[in-house]
Amino acid sequence: MLGTCNLTQIHRGPSQSCNLGYTLDVDAVGHGFLTEALETVILFAFEKLHLHRIEANYIPTNERSGRVLRRLGFTVEGYARDYLDIAGAWRDHILTARTNSALAAPPVSGRPAGDGRATR
Repeated sequence: MLGTCNLTQIHRGPSQSCNLGYTLDVDAVGHGFLTEALETVILFAFEKLHLHRIEANYIPTNERSGRVLRRLGFTVEGYARDYLDIAGAWRDHILTARTNSALAAPPVSGRPAGDGRATR
């Protein structure tokens, strides 16, 4: 096994979002395996699960991870201090996300058709 990737914290309703996590064995770094796997998972999340937003975060010193996410269309949205306990220490993370522009917003239930004004 070279690594893992997963979709967690899948939220339905108004956000239609999830978190993307991944790991890769150090000997597999630099061969494109992670990019290929993440492309497949992102396609699945957007086309099969019909999610609107995928969030992925990385440790600031992990520049390779940041480059992979940027290459896959993720944009930086923030910085979280002491975000996760990794190997016994709280680690800062850079917060990124990618949205599915092809997914139309669902209709708002209970809203009248037309211009929103009530008719008789």
